[in-house]
Amino acid sequence: MAGAITRPVTEPVYLDVHLPAGQTFAQALPAGHNAFVYVYRGEVSIGSGDDRAVIEAQRMGVLDNAGQSDGVIVRAEADARFLLIAGQPLNEPIAQYGPFVMNTQEQIYQTLADFRDGRFATSAATTSA
Repeated sequence: MAGAITRPVTEPVYLDVHLPAGQTFAQALPAGHNAFVYVYRGEVSIGSGDDRAVIEAQRMGVLDNAGQSDGVIVRAEADARFLLIAGQPLNEPIAQYGPFVMNTQEQIYQTLADFRDGRFATSAATTSA
């Protein structure tokens, strides 16, 4: 398979960007997609003027999905590495408990019971001497 893995349902974008200080990165995004930037090194800015937001390392910025924009432009204020993640909203309910994410609270209860009862897949641990 060549190129990015996509499904017509979500049209995911998952980019790991390394950007030298002072450089910009532009990425087209479909209008209405949910998107965020997570900076894991350095510092970036998004937008300009009164709409400019600075995102430091170990922080995340959620992008507006109002549909008036068709992409994002990120500027590295210092050498930066960040993730740009986007996808079509699923418009489904979300229930979360610990590491488990499902659609309903009942599914969470069932998942917890399955976990407690050992019904999750396991893999054999390997050790070396």
